[in-house]
Amino acid sequence: MSESSAEAVVDAAASVALASAAAAGGGWRRATGIAGAAIGVVAAGAAAGVAIERLTVGRGMRQRARLALDATGPYGALRGTPGKAYADDGTELYYEVDDVDPEAAPALSPRRRRLFGRKAPAPVTVVFSHGYCLSQDSWHFQRAALRGVVRTVHWDQRSHGRSGRGVRQVQDGVPVDIEQLGQDLKAVIDAAVPQGPIVLVGHSMGGMTVMALADQYPDLIRDRVVAVALVGTSSGRLGEVNFGLPVAGVNAVRRVLPGVLKALGQRADLVEKGRRATADLFAGIIKRYSFASRDVDPAVVRFAERMIEGTPIDVVAEYYPAFDNHDKTAALAHFADKPVLVLAGVGDMVTPSEHSEAIASLLPEAELVLVPDAGHLVMLEHPEVVTDRLADLLTRAGAVPAGATVGGYGSSTAQPG
Repeated sequence: MSESSAEAVVDAAASVALASAAAAGGGWRRATGIAGAAIGVVAAGAAAGVAIERLTVGRGMRQRARLALDATGPYGALRGTPGKAYADDGTELYYEVDDVDPEAAPALSPRRRRLFGRKAPAPVTVVFSHGYCLSQDSWHFQRAALRGVVRTVHWDQRSHGRSGRGVRQVQDGVPVDIEQLGQDLKAVIDAAVPQGPIVLVGHSMGGMTVMALADQYPDLIRDRVVAVALVGTSSGRLGEVNFGLPVAGVNAVRRVLPGVLKALGQRADLVEKGRRATADLFAGIIKRYSFASRDVDPAVVRFAERMIEGTPIDVVAEYYPAFDNHDKTAALAHFADKPVLVLAGVGDMVTPSEHSEAIASLLPEAELVLVPDAGHLVMLEHPEVVTDRLADLLTRAGAVPAGATVGGYGSSTAQPG
């Protein structure tokens, strides 16, 4: 896409945003389709419009393809032992635990048991935190590969996936902030991992959640966290991200977007109809901002689309202000003496890889991995790379024995638990 055409698209998106805001007082049904397209951009992690190449396949065929992928796609089918934690405001936080399978992971030898006394030490637990507009299922490939080898906890952030709507957001109209997410993660850890060493893994907003946890609970990090993985995330300055578009146009949209989101969030029912009516445009935007390679499995793309589609517009609106205000650079110091993996896709336009490089620069001992031909959802796009580096981190942290074998990547052979 040329710079001139990109500027034109951004100008158009700004006009759409302003028109949608004006429509808040009336004429909502006329504006719903356009508003739904604009919200699709935000839900995909972008803050401005984007040009989509002309589609060459008929709409009916595309709809049938989506239905076929929904019916047969194996992704997100893995389930563990369910549990519930409760945030300080009463929000119900859903999590699942995958325990170690004695047949999949080598048991401790008798000699090793004697070294630790009569009882075996508490196992290391890996806690996965997902990103904005996603769910715990976004870690499908890594979950499948580690299943049975190490104890894992996967949870849904408030108002995402199977977790409840944020109580403060519904009752008091309070936007979500990253500090709240750090407190939520602490509640999940208290419920699902009350003792024993922990490895924290976070993607995008999930990585910010991990940083917020460190900022508010440094003793927990010092005493119990043995390793950290930060995937496609940022410690701050997200307001400077241009999403691959001209800066001036993005800034224009950014100025009006919070008001537009608030207005649209108040008429969520109509906007959701607009999102469904613009499904083709929405799917193209998701693919552009989620993946960088051209040969991504269509079932994976559809899987990502379903997760993002499942995030209601009012939840999108509640979370959006948190990112411009996010700054947890100082919290990174709490990870300085831990094994740390910092990984990002070179083609990530949502949290550009430069943000990961900035994190790694403050953690000189961290392993920095930049994955070519990868976008924001690198753990879905190149699962073998992410799982390989994560397995290495777990070995270095003593979470899994050096001789343990990590399984496959959760392809169509993966079975529900």
